[in-house]
Amino acid sequence: MMREAPNDVEISGGRLTLHWAGRPPQVLHPLWLRERCPCAECRDPGTGQRLLDAWDLPLETAVRDARLGEGRVTVVFANGHEAPFEVSELLAALGARPDERDGIELWDASLDPIPEADWRVAAEDDAALYDMLEKLRRHAFVVARNVPATPDAIADFAARIGPVRETNWGRVADVKAIPEAYDLTMTTRALEQHADNPYREPVPGYVLLHCLVNDAEGGDSTVTDGFRVAEELRRRAPDDFDALTRVRPHFRYADDDTLLENEGPLIELDSRGRVRQVRLSNRTDQVDAEDPDLLDRYYSARRQFTQLVNDPAFKVQFKLNPGDLMVMDNYRLLHGRSGYKPGTGHRHMRQLYMDRDVVGSRRKVLARRHGQDTASGA
Repeated sequence: MMREAPNDVEISGGRLTLHWAGRPPQVLHPLWLRERCPCAECRDPGTGQRLLDAWDLPLETAVRDARLGEGRVTVVFANGHEAPFEVSELLAALGARPDERDGIELWDASLDPIPEADWRVAAEDDAALYDMLEKLRRHAFVVARNVPATPDAIADFAARIGPVRETNWGRVADVKAIPEAYDLTMTTRALEQHADNPYREPVPGYVLLHCLVNDAEGGDSTVTDGFRVAEELRRRAPDDFDALTRVRPHFRYADDDTLLENEGPLIELDSRGRVRQVRLSNRTDQVDAEDPDLLDRYYSARRQFTQLVNDPAFKVQFKLNPGDLMVMDNYRLLHGRSGYKPGTGHRHMRQLYMDRDVVGSRRKVLARRHGQDTASGA
C-alpha cells in the first residue's frame, strides 16, 4: 500500500484535486468525499457505519476549501461541514480493493508438502490459528493434525473460528457407508472431483472433514486446485474457457423433504476477470436446451475442463488418518476420493459447512490483532 502524502491541494469547480510528488494528481468528486466523511456526526465511531442519509445529499454538494497537516486532509464543504480524512484512509479508498485472492498460490500435483497445521497449538494460540487460516486462503485447503478423534471434536474446531452453516442434514453429518444412502458420499464408491452443494444458495464457502476412522483398503482423499486448472484451460483454449463462463447450468438436489436449486457457470469471474468460483458437480448439473451451436461449444469445453481436473498432473492424493481434519475452500478446491472395499475395514468421517464471510472475518480480525497486512484478506 502507498504511504506517501499529498503535497498540495486545489479546488476547482467544487472538486478537490490532490497533488502528489511523483505521480499524477487525483481529482475527487465532492459527493464521493461527503458520503465518506469520518466525523462522529456522520459515521458511528464503533461500527464505522454511516449515520447520514447519503441518498439524500444535495447533488450540488461542492468543496469550498481543504487543508493539509499532520497526516490529514481536512475538507470543507460549501455548507461549512468539515470532513477530517486521514491520508492513510484516503489512500486505502483510492487503491485497489483488497481481495482474498490477492497473493494466492496456485498448485498442481507437485505440491509437497501439503499445507498443515498442528491443532494442539492452533486451538490455544491465535497467531497459530491465523497461520492456519492464511494457509487455507493461499492454498484452498489445510489439514489440521492432532484433532481429537471424537465425534464432537469437529464442532469444537469450528467454534474456534465461528458459526456453522446448518443445512437440511443438520449441523454435522456423518460420512460413512450406510444402507439406502441419501447421498453418494454415504456409499463406498469412488467420488469424482467436485465442489460440494452447488444447488444451495449461497453455496457453502468451506467444507470441514474430520477423520475418525480410515482403515479400509482405499478411501484416499484427492484434491485439485480448481483455479489452477481453470487458468490452464484459459491458456490452452481461451474459447473453451469463455464458454464455461457464459453458460449457466442449473444444479438440483431433491429428496422426500427437500428441494434445493441454484444456477451458475462452471467458471465464474469477478469484475477484474479473475476466477472467483468453480462449480463442478457431475451428479447434480443440467443445462437448458440452449442453441445447439452454443451447446456444442459448452460440451466440448466441459470435456476439456474435466479432463484437466482429473489429470494426475493436477491432482494431489493422500490418506486422512484419525485425528486429521481437512478444511476446504469450496469455491476453489475440487475434491473427491478413491473407492474403498467393504470388509477390509471402516471409513468414518464427520463433516460440516461454514460460510465464507465467517471464515474470512475471523482471519482478518486475527491478522489485524497480530499486526499482519490484511490487504490480501477479504
